[in-house]
Amino acid sequence: MTDRAERPPSAVIIGAGPAGLMAAEILSSAGVAVDVHDAMPSPGRKLLMAGRGGLNITHSEPLDRFVGRYGPARDLFRRLLDRFSPADLRDWCASLGVPTFVGSSGRVFPETFKASVLLRAWLRRLDGQGVRLHLRHRWTGWTPDGALAFTTPDGPLALRPAATILALGGASWPRLGSDGAWAGWLAARGVGLAPFRPSNSGFERPWSPGFLERAEGQPLKRIAVSFAGRTVPGELVVTRAGLEGGALYALSAPVREAIERDGRAVISLDLKPDLTLAQVQNRLARVPAADSLANRLRKALSLAPPVPALLRELAPEGTLAGTGRLAAAVKALPVELTGLRGLDRAISTAGGVRLDELDEGLMLRRLPGVFCCGEMLDWEAPTGGYLLQGCFASGVAAGEGALRFLSFHPQSDMSVPILSGP
Repeated sequence: MTDRAERPPSAVIIGAGPAGLMAAEILSSAGVAVDVHDAMPSPGRKLLMAGRGGLNITHSEPLDRFVGRYGPARDLFRRLLDRFSPADLRDWCASLGVPTFVGSSGRVFPETFKASVLLRAWLRRLDGQGVRLHLRHRWTGWTPDGALAFTTPDGPLALRPAATILALGGASWPRLGSDGAWAGWLAARGVGLAPFRPSNSGFERPWSPGFLERAEGQPLKRIAVSFAGRTVPGELVVTRAGLEGGALYALSAPVREAIERDGRAVISLDLKPDLTLAQVQNRLARVPAADSLANRLRKALSLAPPVPALLRELAPEGTLAGTGRLAAAVKALPVELTGLRGLDRAISTAGGVRLDELDEGLMLRRLPGVFCCGEMLDWEAPTGGYLLQGCFASGVAAGEGALRFLSFHPQSDMSVPILSGP
């Protein structure tokens, strides 16, 4: 985007990710002068990272189940998704010339699979609506007299917009711009925050050196993970530190809480979820007991490495000899997890601005005219399209909240940008 003639911004948005850009679209489409500031050299960096393997933009499951993916924040997201649903998001993609499709798992992807195509089309639309994008503009809080303070390539900058939308992300992937530095500035102004915690993150357990030599980096496909009364089908990957993958990410909140409370959490792996225990036992009984464990699992159940090594690593001694006990281990293999990866290795974070600090338009009750959206709010959801849908929907809500605020608080002289410095 290129700068247009100088004019005072009615709204400043800080953060050029999905939530911030969606808020910019809502405001600019209503004729509001919008300036978007971002600390990074290019916009949408985390969106582009999310799309490296094919952009999973939302999910097709029924809305009542969809809302449940947001856990304690479900009431907020029931309202947000009523306004901007997964179907609305798909229609919006199509309006940019990027049609979507539903994959076999129910997840929704752009037909191109590329986040870059979507982002370029979106930026063209915003540019056409008059949105100005300022890159390498790092927000540093407020000046003593209450202006927004930035460091920029041209020196310090202070702004007094009529409305401000903060869309700064959580505290994961700091190298992409989400470093959580904003938390201190909001806390200093009395805004209540929940501590950051990793979400959609890998979990730790000690592996033996021999197991790692055989299994590190290997996927466990078409399995199911159970914990605290919930079972999630999917895949996992064996890492040097433990386990990670979508089936575990979906359970990350209760597993994380158990580890924080008890120092451990024991999940259960079903390595053949499409068969019952009796079926597994019957199939194993048809293969000679003299065969190696790997051959028995391959011939009877089509289970390939690293499953034999995983069973040897985790099953109690003597379990693998008898058909009944081996079948039980295949269907319910306990795995003790003893820790979780740090924020810098998490896909997303829990914690941030407490939801009770916001009004229905996502405006901070303590800071009239300042709105928050996206991952900087205290919510979490599993991967699979729920994270991005939440960011888009909260951006819509913050944009519409700011639009209502501006209708009652027209732009004044205080919205004129103030340059302070060389």
